[in-house]
Amino acid sequence: MIALSLAEIADVVGGQTHDIPDPSVEVTGPVVRDSREAVPGSLFVAFTGERVDGHDFAAAVIEAGAVAVLASRPVGVPAIVVDDVQAALGALARHVVARLGATLVGLTGSAGKTSTKDLIAQVLRRTAPTVFTPGSLNNEIGLPLTALSATEETRFLVLEMGARGLGHIRYLTGLTPPRIGVVLNVGSAHVGEFGGREQIARAKGELVESLPAAEDGGVAVLNADDPLVKAMASRTKAKVLLFGESGEADVRAENVRLTDSGQPVFRLHTPSGASDVTMRLYGEHHVSNALAAAAVAHELGMSAEEIATALSEAESLSRWRMEVVERPDGVTIVNDAYNANPESMRAALRALVAMGRGRRTWAVLGPMAELGDEALAEHDAVGRLAVRLNVSKLVAVGGREASWLQLGAYNEGSWGEESVHVSDAQAAVDLLRSELRPGDVVLVKASRAVGLESVAEALLQAGTEGEVAAR
Repeated sequence: MIALSLAEIADVVGGQTHDIPDPSVEVTGPVVRDSREAVPGSLFVAFTGERVDGHDFAAAVIEAGAVAVLASRPVGVPAIVVDDVQAALGALARHVVARLGATLVGLTGSAGKTSTKDLIAQVLRRTAPTVFTPGSLNNEIGLPLTALSATEETRFLVLEMGARGLGHIRYLTGLTPPRIGVVLNVGSAHVGEFGGREQIARAKGELVESLPAAEDGGVAVLNADDPLVKAMASRTKAKVLLFGESGEADVRAENVRLTDSGQPVFRLHTPSGASDVTMRLYGEHHVSNALAAAAVAHELGMSAEEIATALSEAESLSRWRMEVVERPDGVTIVNDAYNANPESMRAALRALVAMGRGRRTWAVLGPMAELGDEALAEHDAVGRLAVRLNVSKLVAVGGREASWLQLGAYNEGSWGEESVHVSDAQAAVDLLRSELRPGDVVLVKASRAVGLESVAEALLQAGTEGEVAAR
């Protein structure tokens, strides 16, 4: 964070200082909410959760070198006490961002936010210091913490913005007003909570509504291939830049294909030129993500050749998103278990098939959460797609929703043991340990709450220990 005195912080957040002998002392380190991350010069934010109260760690963080605690009550050590810790954190982020000379890029969408954010950051940091959201910390706490990690040297601040209802993105853009706003897609993720795709579009569109007018530098980067996103052009005064495979896109991909290993290859076209891209990431869905990143980079002055080189060298930075590891026995594990919705399920299955040409493929799939009334139809459709794509084996893991996956496969024409429903992750591991052969490709994917990453990790460990019998 940029250096701020405790007195200035207290003024910004409307707090009272307690047990602070010298208010001129500056916070020079990071702002943290995990006491284990406290280092000399840091500010610790004490949240009260259902099971853990950050105030209980106040003495420990000061001993570790933290300058003070942002708290909701006095804690017996240097503290700035406020009525609402979350609101105070947001106010501090707003103050710091206003003092930065950085260009803020905000992005949202139903799927691909984290992967796209990672791509944008990897492209932009080739030209200037860039700070970006770690993992998927895209909510009312994670976003301001990311913004506060910026320093005077930061030139680009790339912020992922999540929403679980109307007004959420509006709140986040109020804390960190972006100059460039990216909307990737409007899909089925959280459709049950929002009450329909139109409501999702309303919520995601709050990002483009927050942008400055075109004459003030505002740019809305919109997906030309998604009608609900493209329609958001009418909701902004910013300049509109379209990306996609559509011929009307300003930044587009042509001649898209996948390599034998499932990595996208395409010709990138921007208003300033064209260049070829061969990505290190897996799955055709990353083409759209890459085009969104390219549109941002183009707007910030990078040439088509520079962008293509950066995209071709970009790697996966966040865990459990199409992580591909080959075991010593030749079994390939694709861990895409961080989250799932119908769109990302379909993309992952297609990537699995591309990667597994000439090999046996396994789709180990769990439930997709928060689909509301669409849950049965969407799980059924994914099961059917696995059969249509000729996935060798479908293992549906979990309760009722998983049974719908398996039933969809059965009704589509799965026979024998091509699809199976198991009760939990351990049952899936036991099955796979006994059935996998060298050369098989295994995709593991489900919504985050299911925790299917444990299946991928167990299979990798089994390969290391040589526990899987080759057949």
